Amino acid sequence: MKRASVAGLLVVLLWAIPARAETRVIVRTTNLQELQALCQLPVICTVVRPLDGASGQVFLLRTPLPFQILLSLLNNVTGFVDAEADQMLRLVGAANLIPSPISATLMSDRTPVPYPAGSGTMVWNSYATQPAAGVVEAQSAQSQFKVTGTGIVADIDTGVDPNHPALRDVLLPGYDFTRNQAGGSEMTDLTPTFPQPNPCSSATCPAAIQVNQSSAAILDQSSAAILDTNTQYAAFGHGTMVMGVIHLVAPAAQLMPLKAFKSNGTARLSDILRAIYYAVQNNANVINMSFDTRTASTELKDALDYANQLGVVSVASAGNDGVQETVYPAALQNDVMGVASVGSTTATDNTRSSFSNFGTEIVWLAAPGEEIVTTYPFGTYAAGWGTSFSAPFVSGGAALLRGLNTALTQSQAAAALANAAPLTDPTLGHGRLDLVPALQSLSASTGSADFAVAAAPSTATIQAGASTNYKVTAAQ
Repeated sequence: MKRASVAGLLVVLLWAIPARAETRVIVRTTNLQELQALCQLPVICTVVRPLDGASGQVFLLRTPLPFQILLSLLNNVTGFVDAEADQMLRLVGAANLIPSPISATLMSDRTPVPYPAGSGTMVWNSYATQPAAGVVEAQSAQSQFKVTGTGIVADIDTGVDPNHPALRDVLLPGYDFTRNQAGGSEMTDLTPTFPQPNPCSSATCPAAIQVNQSSAAILDQSSAAILDTNTQYAAFGHGTMVMGVIHLVAPAAQLMPLKAFKSNGTARLSDILRAIYYAVQNNANVINMSFDTRTASTELKDALDYANQLGVVSVASAGNDGVQETVYPAALQNDVMGVASVGSTTATDNTRSSFSNFGTEIVWLAAPGEEIVTTYPFGTYAAGWGTSFSAPFVSGGAALLRGLNTALTQSQAAAALANAAPLTDPTLGHGRLDLVPALQSLSASTGSADFAVAAAPSTATIQAGASTNYKVTAAQ
């Protein structure tokens, strides 16, 4: 550090700066000791924590100084690389409002069925056999290629209901970055007095009712009223819903809940960075990011570059403002597949959803994002509208692709998933997700075959000039 120049600048700055609220700053440095030395000076900064796990080069700072003044001091620190403000992100948008009234039949079939087939896990039939799963050919792909999801899919979100019957067998503990503790449960956001929904049958459950700004669920009226009117719960259930879509597509994949968002739908960029590095360093193979921000971030790009370099596939939603705009992380197309929303009812329902952002700058492909029936806290189910629920169809698809190639990279996944159903709208990237041609493409490129060849006996010793017989069989 150029200590004399820093000290002189410090005297001038502290004399001129009025007291102000604390600022949070993300700093990258190759010399932590010099950064700590600066922060040990009076009224400068506090190093809160590292953000990149074992890498040890990205840190969160708190400072009473305005950002630009702190930056001028940091520029004199040996090893300093860059700095940016710790921005706030929000999950809940305004454009993906739920239609009113909601169809009474949307989640009406609550017949318990095993999912995946042959397992002991029972789910609602309206979840397992919903139209959106048929539109992307989820079950056809699973059956034809004998894949049900390989590896770990991390979801950076509000957390998950860890006791949901449909999910608990494939859930990993995860981490809560909002509380700095192990476990990715979003149930910790509820107050002790929050009324729990009462179990109900198909005969006694009410029709689907809106419970927050992004979902409709089968809940008792008291819980629904609290969720709908209290901004504290504006995004409650979002993570459980996203996890349910991933599980629908890739039921054998392990799910890692990384809670960076609070139930009100807000998150700090610093916690999202921590979650990305945590996912990579804890063996995640796919990262789902059903959120977006209009503000570019060097450190977000660096974190996703890091994930890409270590073979992690990343997927993000395109956003729900219903416009052509640049949002991140979807715009980081070297590292991320951005996903827009189209209709979910039939394979020919390929119109862009009115709420979905669009434009090839942020959209790699589209996926169903309307009337998506999925898991919801309290062991129940909900329906969701938004690109938040389109992205996990693609993340689940990446987990299926790993069943054919466990060394799958971001570029390989993107190339395979670009084999999609064609759309007439050129602003929706490569088309609508179709898992069968995506898997066919990867199978062909990796030389995988959909049959096996065996010979009996497998080995034999043959004397010179002699002959023997082999039985060769081929089977699917």
